[in-house]
Parts: sequence; structure tokens; C-alpha cells
Amino acid sequence: MSASVNTVYMKRNISAVLATTGLLLVSFLFSSCLKDTCRHTYKIMTPVYKKLTDLRAAVKSTAATTIVNTGKLYLKDNWIFLNEQNKGIHVIDNSNPAHPVKAAFINIPGNIDIAVTQNTLYADLYCDLAAIDITDPRHITVSSFLTNTFPDKSSNPTTGNPDSINVITDWASRDTTVSCDQNLISCGTCPSPVFYSANNSPAPSSSATSGKSGVAGSTARFATVGVYMYAVTTSNLNVIDLYEPSNPSLIQRKNIGWNIETIFPHNNKLYIGAGSSMSVYDLQNPIDPQQLSWSGHWCSGDPVVADDNYAYVTLHNENICHNTVNELEIYDLNSPGNPLSTYFLTSPQGLSKDGNLLFICDNGLKIYDASDVHGIKLIKQIDGIQTSDVIASNGIAYLVAKDGLYQYDYSDSKNIHLLSKLSK
Repeated sequence: MSASVNTVYMKRNISAVLATTGLLLVSFLFSSCLKDTCRHTYKIMTPVYKKLTDLRAAVKSTAATTIVNTGKLYLKDNWIFLNEQNKGIHVIDNSNPAHPVKAAFINIPGNIDIAVTQNTLYADLYCDLAAIDITDPRHITVSSFLTNTFPDKSSNPTTGNPDSINVITDWASRDTTVSCDQNLISCGTCPSPVFYSANNSPAPSSSATSGKSGVAGSTARFATVGVYMYAVTTSNLNVIDLYEPSNPSLIQRKNIGWNIETIFPHNNKLYIGAGSSMSVYDLQNPIDPQQLSWSGHWCSGDPVVADDNYAYVTLHNENICHNTVNELEIYDLNSPGNPLSTYFLTSPQGLSKDGNLLFICDNGLKIYDASDVHGIKLIKQIDGIQTSDVIASNGIAYLVAKDGLYQYDYSDSKNIHLLSKLSK
């Protein structure tokens, strides 16, 4: 047999083997999809409930503890109240800002926000508003609870009986493997992961005042003005009567839009930051605030502070829209509408203003001379800190960071320096 014939013969054999192998492979895949069951593993999420009565009983003073997950900040006299997200409040004695001391911890399940009037601290406890006597901040007593102030966090928002209210306090997960019959050659078409929860429950997801109240940061959802407290939820403005501080009462729940995030009081007005707007409400009638202006912006996170003439808004892209907007917008309060000035930033969060100085949490802390809103000037930049909010008051900037609480002395704008760091 000639070499050319041998070559042809070998090629035919190889082709036959490949063809046979291919048919066997297709046959195997096809039969396996017909006979076998496609299996897919995913997580089932179910809510963990606790009775509101039990959660209320947990509110108490305990020994000072480690700072783990910093949240909102509130200043009152020589005390700093620093939220530990969903856990409670660190009570810090700041009599000497160069050496702050963790004095106690107030255990408050589900706590995020803080406000103070006279000697009463107000804190959210999931759906409730707790009124807490802080005459001695180291040893608190609970004065009262205002039930279902935040009904979106309650399993039974129509009742005032705490024994009848269950609150989602956590989510439990377990892996589950299911089978899915396939009639296709490829078994790569199983359903993607699904999350289930019982009952269709939702998945886990500065202007200094003196005397009665303290100072909150720009990310606050609580604001006290006179004998009233204003608390925003994602869509409502709650008006709460504090005439009797130890026994607050809800006056009204006013719908003001959607994706509401922050509230800031100044000059008898409320500045409300939302995911797509900044609005101003007048408090001429304090029990029924009326909208004065509304300014829209790109879907972004939106802390806001104000002085007598301007509102300062930071927009950042850490939100459901996942856009690329990271900037400072300045609005003229005498001519609301489009921003007067815009400045591009990196990833701004909370901010504060004192005199001509503007403080912005932006991959650290940036301090600007804002005496000319058309041309603010950076005078100090502090890097290497992951920050979320700042309160500038009486020469000290109180800076909330992931790794603790920093205090900077800015009494001399040419010599801004670190006073202290209270770490975890």
C-alpha cells in the first residue's frame, strides 16, 4: 500500500474515531440531562423576630465597651454620644478633649439615631422611640417609649401593645439544594439564586444650638427645635411634641416624598436631604412644617447643612443608583433652584460648617475656606482615615471614622492639628 493511501486511510480512521467520540459525548450529555436532575444550591433567608417587650427590657446602662461599628454622633455639653450601629450608644466624657474617656455604654437594640433635649436623650429602638433620662449619663433610666413611631420596622404597626409587636432583629440563612429537570443538552440553565423570607418581609439591607439641645451631625435623621422633635423616615416627617420631655407624643406623620435620608435644622427651618432632592421646610407653624423650596439633583446620597445664606449639599455615589456623581453643591437660599456653585470631589460623606470654614468627609477630611462660595479654597487635607461624618463646633472638629472618633483643633485655621483619637 502506497504512502499516500496509508495517509488517507489513517486520516479516515482518525476522523471516524473523532466522529464516534463526538457522538458518544453528545449522547452522554443529552442522556444525562434527560435522566439526571440538575442540582442547584442557594440560600434561604428567614427573619429572626423578637418581642418588642423583650427589646425594651434590654435598654440599660452597661460598662464602657469596644467601639466596633461607628454610626451617628451627638454632642451635648461635655458629653459625646456615639452610636454603635444597631447596638446602642457609647457615652464619652469629653471634659478634656485631648483625653476623652469612654464612661459607659447604653444598650439599645436596633439604635441608629440620637437627639437630646434638656436631660432626656431620644433614641430609636427599632419601631419605638425611647425617652431616656441622662441626668447621669453613666447610669440612665428609661422614662417612656413612644410605640410604633417608625411603623415600617414593626410587624404590627396598628397596635400600641408591645406584647403584640414582633420586630425583625436579624436574618438567619441556610443552604438549600434543589433539583431542576432539564430538557436541554446544557445543564447550565438552572435558576439563579433566590432569597426567600417569611411574610414577604423586607431583606436586611452643623448648626450649634445652646441650652436645651445639643448638636447633631449632617447624617442625622432626628432634629430638635424648641419643644418639638422632627424625625424623618424614608418617606415621612414625624412631628413629635417634647413639651413634657420625658413623655413625648406624636403629633402627625407627614408624607414628604421618598428616599429621605437626612434632616438639618437652622434658623427655624428644616433642610431635608433625599436621594434625589434637597428641600427646605418652614417652621412658622411648628406642628405642621410647610415646604418652601425643592431642588432636584442626581440620585445620590445627600447630607446637607446650612448657614444664614447658603445650603451645602454633598452628593456621593454609594447608593442604589450606582452613578458616578461625587460633588459639593452650594445653593443660594434667597434664590433656590439650581446650585449656585458645584465642586467635584472623590467620595464625599458628611459635612459641617462653622464661620467661613467648611468641613467635608471625603476620603479623610478636607477643610475649606468658604468665605467666597464661588471659589472655595482647600486649606487643609487629612488623609488616611475612612470617615463618615463631622461636627465642627467651638474650635473642635469631631470626626467619625471607621476606626473610632478623632478630634481636631481648628481654633487657628493655620495650625489645624489632632487633639485626640478614641480608637476601638
